[in-house]
Amino acid sequence: MATGSLLIVAAAVTRAANDKRQLVPMLKKLKALPQDLGRTKRLLADSGYLSQANVEHCAAAKIEPLIALGRSRHHVSWKQRFAAAPKSLPDSATPLQKMAHRLKTPRGRKLYTLRKQTPEPVFGIIKWVMGYRQCLLRGLQNVKGEWNLVTMSWNIKRMFALQLS
Repeated sequence: MATGSLLIVAAAVTRAANDKRQLVPMLKKLKALPQDLGRTKRLLADSGYLSQANVEHCAAAKIEPLIALGRSRHHVSWKQRFAAAPKSLPDSATPLQKMAHRLKTPRGRKLYTLRKQTPEPVFGIIKWVMGYRQCLLRGLQNVKGEWNLVTMSWNIKRMFALQLS
């Protein structure tokens, strides 16, 4: 999902209960998008996607990962909010250590807040405004097709709204 436009640029449906193995297939989908759309620079994800391998895959794809290291509180104290940036890491740090460090910097914290405000309104509008609360079809292939139609209709609705603004 693009943070500025709220357009869904790639979507997938899976039976897996865990998100850890969903990142690499999504990176492949992003790479397959036409060059005219631009390249993904940054990936924002919740802690369900966190693994050393996923961070390394992002680094290999030249995408800056910002994946939560765990569940975070909704309202942090003012001291945490305005804490100074941590000291820099040595060049020998692993991609996971570098990402953890970035998440602690003011820039990293600011960027990660986009993860909270990007997908939530989209899914809320799809559920409450567009009325899509559950899949009507059965079977993985049918559900994938249904979800593709839902995301396509969201994107058409969103592009129309962006054109008016």
